[in-house]
Amino acid sequence: MDFNANKAIYLQIAAYVCDHILLGTWKVEDKLPSVRELAVQLEVNPNTVMRTYDLLQQKEIVVNKRGVGFFVTGTSVENVKAYRKTVFLEEDLNPFFRNIYLLEISLDELKQRYQSFIEQNFKNNEL
Repeated sequence: MDFNANKAIYLQIAAYVCDHILLGTWKVEDKLPSVRELAVQLEVNPNTVMRTYDLLQQKEIVVNKRGVGFFVTGTSVENVKAYRKTVFLEEDLNPFFRNIYLLEISLDELKQRYQSFIEQNFKNNEL
């Protein structure tokens, strides 16, 4: 995974986990990779993954079954959407609108590019 220097790594890992939940890679009641497994996979410190799982547990996206591991909750999809929507609206939308305005990008062009993006990236509901 390539990390962006402008955002905390644990938040980027949270986005990665949330993406997998939204796309159905990890379904309700599925066990997530252990802290160590995900740390090795993403080449990060296990404490960073633990911080991610703690955040997602606070947002009720995952639950820790003591001694067993972390699991996707029954309300994870709704909670992921609410969490990600809040982040998007508070952090990403204004710079996006600013660029659209400054570059004079039409809504029709945005719609076409959005459709192309969906077709190219989510044909089979994959990352």
